[in-house]
Amino acid sequence: MDFPDWSSLLDTKNEVLSILDEVLSLGGAAARFDLDTALLGALPDLDSMAVVGLINIMEERFGFVVEDDEIDGSTFATVGSLVDFVNGKLA
Repeated sequence: MDFPDWSSLLDTKNEVLSILDEVLSLGGAAARFDLDTALLGALPDLDSMAVVGLINIMEERFGFVVEDDEIDGSTFATVGSLVDFVNGKLA
């Protein structure tokens, strides 16, 4: 039975939260988000320009490239869906 690498998941989550905090100017509030925290539609500052900013910083920090056809609104639905996306790109 394969178990997830919890430390890697936690590291990815923490980095994603840091990026969200930075791009959306949340002043540290993202540190209280969990995997179920809604993003798109729940955070007023998460508009199309912020999504572009998030993608750019994720590409820089994680060292991957995001193609236009790889993402849609569901990618940014929750913290968990965004972390899953990043982990999928890193796999």
